[in-house]
Amino acid sequence: MDQLRQTNIERLGQDVFDVLVIGGGINGAVSAAALAGKGAKVALIDRGDFACFTSQESSNLAWGGIKYLETFDFALVRKLCLSRNHLIRSFPSIVQEIRFFTTIPQGFRHSRLKLYAGTWLYWLFGNGFTRTPRLLSKDQMKQEEPVVAAEKGVGGFEYSDAYLHDNDSRFVFGFIRSAMNSGCAAANYVESLGGARNSEGLWVTKARNVIDGCEFEIRSKVLINAAGPFADEHNTLTGQKTEHHHAFSKGIHLIVDRLTPHTRVLAFFATDGRLFFVIPMGARTCIGTTDTPVDTPYSEVTDEDRDFVLDNINKRLSLAKPLTKDDIIAERWGVRPLALKGEAGEGRDFLQLSRKHAVDINQADKHLSIFGGKHTDCVNVGDEISEYVARMGIDIPYPNHKWYGEPPKELREEFEHRAKLMNLDDLTDPASTEKLTSRFWRRYGLEAFELLEHIRADPSEAEVLIKETEYTRCEVNLKAQREMIVKLEDFLRRRSKIALVVRREDIRQSPGLLEACQIMFGDQAHEKIDEYFGDNTTANDTDTPAA
Repeated sequence: MDQLRQTNIERLGQDVFDVLVIGGGINGAVSAAALAGKGAKVALIDRGDFACFTSQESSNLAWGGIKYLETFDFALVRKLCLSRNHLIRSFPSIVQEIRFFTTIPQGFRHSRLKLYAGTWLYWLFGNGFTRTPRLLSKDQMKQEEPVVAAEKGVGGFEYSDAYLHDNDSRFVFGFIRSAMNSGCAAANYVESLGGARNSEGLWVTKARNVIDGCEFEIRSKVLINAAGPFADEHNTLTGQKTEHHHAFSKGIHLIVDRLTPHTRVLAFFATDGRLFFVIPMGARTCIGTTDTPVDTPYSEVTDEDRDFVLDNINKRLSLAKPLTKDDIIAERWGVRPLALKGEAGEGRDFLQLSRKHAVDINQADKHLSIFGGKHTDCVNVGDEISEYVARMGIDIPYPNHKWYGEPPKELREEFEHRAKLMNLDDLTDPASTEKLTSRFWRRYGLEAFELLEHIRADPSEAEVLIKETEYTRCEVNLKAQREMIVKLEDFLRRRSKIALVVRREDIRQSPGLLEACQIMFGDQAHEKIDEYFGDNTTANDTDTPAA
């Protein structure tokens, strides 16, 4: 049993909280981190794992929304560009600038020069924070990126945005960890069964521990619905009427072996006219995405989806042989919740809908509902929610506290100094694409100092446990103690990206898998392995929704 989770569940049923946040995706995570960091007494629950639905299915990009220039939504582009810049400054080892190498097809609806002018406008909206755009001829494109089928287009351009060095769900968990460090009582696999306000003006939310079925009540002064695509469903449980609702867009990505040695995003315009990306993922490449209207938050990858992505990439890259379904190492899929006023989708061009968030406020009931949103804008969401909660009469002792970002530069330099003295990087596995020093700091921040002590005491702690991954024995020990891992899926898919970069059968056959599970689950190790690899188990079967 995870002791941290059990302790937090006990707190959930005993204390009275200023705020209860329903949902541990990006919106819920930053809301909890901001409020707890500013001094409020916060609780957070998710009926699945943290970041187990929409927040684990993104393109791993923190971008300023260049596509919204086409719809003249300049205010949104400006806001997102500044938010992207702020993330790069605040998380320098996690969110990093990356170049987008964009090919323009023959007969495209906009000319090459017009699109190039748009990249300069985009750069200006971002206050010139990133490297400047470049106009590229077909010859230049072919010389700099031979894998691109430049001869099929009219040239292109290069501009900058940002990407998450690890995976999106790991980024979300960083905010969950920050919230807990500030006193938040957070627990995954705890489902909200709905709530109501009692005679004392408190929200009483019925909750169920999904793992053992036990039910209990959580009392809070304010209730925040951050259930992502399940926000409308949860508002029904609490009797809330809202101005906004969600429409759903399904997006899928396919992960294959690395297609280019360069760390840049290859961008194209797919056959439906939207941007289509080839994104670096260490030794792998992530390709996508689709944009398909759907009626339900639940989704899957269909043969039609796979064919669309593979057809587009094979037309736009000059590969030694076309990619086929046999080349797919892993898949990711999910829905994007799009915030709409009124009835979802009526009379709207679906592909032009933006990802900007909206917050519905019921001041009388002290209830907030968050709709839409994206990783790029997450810090703004956290600060915005904190302001709304303060207006509801909740005492926020430290309203100006900076609740996000990596530890100070001086601490990173101290960590790097200690790592150098003990020759940490010499222990890096030869198959790894990154040295231990930078990887430990990026993933764990101040907790990386603890990893040094474990390796100093026993150098075998620096050994990679599962073949073709970059997760060491000491990291697995740390995760077991601090990261509330309940199922093997939590570790393989969200606390790490192993399930995204290693074939399922290769994970099953890895000689280090059992040891990793014994570290995390003790005598339940075999049971957890059987649960994950069961004949009826797929990735989304174990990803319980975020309400």
